[in-house]
Amino acid sequence: MATSKLQALWNHPAGPKTIHFWAPTFKWGISIANIADSTKPPEKLSYPQQVAVTATGVIWSRYSMVINPKNWNLFSVNVVMAGTGIYQLSRKIRHDYFSEGEAVVAKE
Repeated sequence: MATSKLQALWNHPAGPKTIHFWAPTFKWGISIANIADSTKPPEKLSYPQQVAVTATGVIWSRYSMVINPKNWNLFSVNVVMAGTGIYQLSRKIRHDYFSEGEAVVAKE
């Protein structure tokens, strides 16, 4: 049973014998780097970079469900990219636009 599933994966049109497997697999590095940036102070985050990560994740998630055969590796990496981009953008926006009021209240 396990052998047949591995063989099916190996021979899949988006399997390890094709670029359709390896490109999204290496793209996981971007998502992992963005997760690692969660420990970085928000002032060091870049709006253009995080908007690009989020937009790429949303656009390619949609595309991966339109193409045939469905590429679940591409879909999952882009959902994670969009999620991490949205999270980092929310951290940056909270820091830039909402933390100033807290600093003024703390001084008084």
